[in-house]
Amino acid sequence: MEQGHDFSEKGFTPRHEGLVGKEDAHAAAERGHVATDKYGTSLVTFDPKAEARLRRKIDLHVVPTVFMLYLFCFIDRANVGNARLAGLEKDLKLVNYDYNKLLSIFYISYIIFEIPANMACKAIGPGWFIPAISLGFGICSIGTAFVHTLSAASGVRFLLGMFEAGMMPGIAYYLSRWYRRSELAFRLSLYIVAAPLAGAFGGLLASGILTLDSFGGLHTWRMIFAIEGIITCGLSLISFLTLTDRPATARWLTQEEKDLAIARVKSERVGTTEVLDKMDTKKLLRGILSPVTLGTAVIFLLNNITVQGLAFFAPSIVKTIYPNNTVVSQQLHTVPPYIVGGFFTVLLPLLSTRFDRRMVFFLASAPFMMIGYIMFLATDVTDHMTRYAATFLIALGAFSFGALCNAQVSANVVSDTARSAAIGTNVMLGNVGGLISTWSFLPKDGPDYPIGNGLNLATSSTILILSILLLMWMQHDNKRRAGNDVDAELDGKTSREVQDLDWQHPAFQWKP
Repeated sequence: MEQGHDFSEKGFTPRHEGLVGKEDAHAAAERGHVATDKYGTSLVTFDPKAEARLRRKIDLHVVPTVFMLYLFCFIDRANVGNARLAGLEKDLKLVNYDYNKLLSIFYISYIIFEIPANMACKAIGPGWFIPAISLGFGICSIGTAFVHTLSAASGVRFLLGMFEAGMMPGIAYYLSRWYRRSELAFRLSLYIVAAPLAGAFGGLLASGILTLDSFGGLHTWRMIFAIEGIITCGLSLISFLTLTDRPATARWLTQEEKDLAIARVKSERVGTTEVLDKMDTKKLLRGILSPVTLGTAVIFLLNNITVQGLAFFAPSIVKTIYPNNTVVSQQLHTVPPYIVGGFFTVLLPLLSTRFDRRMVFFLASAPFMMIGYIMFLATDVTDHMTRYAATFLIALGAFSFGALCNAQVSANVVSDTARSAAIGTNVMLGNVGGLISTWSFLPKDGPDYPIGNGLNLATSSTILILSILLLMWMQHDNKRRAGNDVDAELDGKTSREVQDLDWQHPAFQWKP
C-alpha cells in the first residue's frame, strides 16, 4: 500500500486497491472518492471493536446535549397545558375557543419555518444553529410570563414556533452526520424520549414551581414560564461550548477517529464522493419528493395529532378523570403515562437498531393507540380506572414514531442535502398534525370528548393501514429495482449526474 498508511489502526481497510488505499486516509474518508462501487457495495471494511469504541465516544459527547435541549424545547412548548390548570385562561380572559387559537398560532409559524430552518441548519452548521434557536425559544418562554392579553400571548407563541421549528429536524439531521443508518433510530430515540419525559418532568416541575409563593414578583402560572425559560437559556449558552458541528471538527476525536467516523457514514451512500455536499436543488427535491419521505410524513402527521394532543390536553383530560383532586395532584397524575411512553420510545427504536428495520414497529405501535381510544369511547368519565389505563396504552404506542419516522426518511435517501430536506419535510407535515391536534379537544366536547377520541381512533387506524401499504410498496419496488441493468443506466453519466440521482440511482434499494 502506497504512502505507508496503516488503515487497520484507523478501524477500516480498503476492499479494492486504488480507491482508498492509495490516498491519504483523511482525503479518502471525506472527499474525492466514492465509498461504494456502482452496485452499492461498500469498498471499505471496518473493525467492529474500533466502531464500538467510536460509537461510545460519540454517544457520550453528542447525545446528552441534544437530549437536554430538546427536553426543554418540549417543556417550553407544552407548559401552556400546565399553566392552563394554574389559571392562565382566567387571567388572560380566554373564552370559548381562545385557548385553541393560542395553541394553533404556535403551529402556524412552526410549519412555515420547518424546511427553511433545516436548510439554515445545514448552511450555518448544527453546532451553532441548534444552540442559537434554543436561546431564542428560551427567551420566548420567559416573555410569556409577562403577557396580559390573548394578542400578546399569541405573538410570543408565534415567535416560539419560529425558533422551535428547527429543533426536531435539526437534531435528527445533526445526528445523521455521526451515525450509520441502522444506529440512527436508537440515537434519535435518546433525544426524542425527551418529549414524553417532558410531559412527566414538566408536570413535576410545574407542581414544584406552583408551591412557591412568588418568583421575582411573578405568581402562579407566570412562574412556570419564567423559571423554565431561564433554565432553557442557561442550557443553550452551555451548548455553544459543548455541541460539536461534525466529526471533522470534533476536538475530542483523534484524526484516526475522525477518519473512521466519516468513512463509515460515507460507506452507506451509493455513488457519493463527499459526506457533506454543497446545497443542490436536485438533491433537495429528491429528499422532499421521495415516495418514502411523503408516505412516512403522512404517517407522522397522523401520529402527531395524538402526541401533541396529549402534550396540550393531558392535564385537562386527567382533570375530567379526577375532578375533585387538587391542581398539584392532577398535575402529578399526568406523569406515569409519560414515563411508560418514554420507556417504549427508547425500547422500540433500540429493537429497530438491532434489526435495522422500522416499518414493522410502525405496525406494532398503532394497535396500542387504537385500543386506548376505543377504551375512551366505550366509557364515560365515571370509569376512572379504565380511562386512566387508556392513557398508558396511547402513550406506549404514540411516542416512538418521532424517532422511527425520522430514521426512516433518513435511511431512504443518499446525500446530505436530500437527508436534511427529507427530515425537514417529515417534521413539517408532522406538525400539520400538531396544528390539527389543537382543535381535537374542544370545550363543548368535554368532559367525555367523543369527537377528540374518535378523531384519534381514526388517525391511529389510518396509520396502521398506510404502514401496511407503504411496506408492501417498498418491497414491490425493491424487486423491480433488483432487475435494473446498473451498467446500462449509468453509462455516459458524469460523477455529478450520478450523485444527483440520489434514491433514483439504479442500485439503490429501499430500507424498510
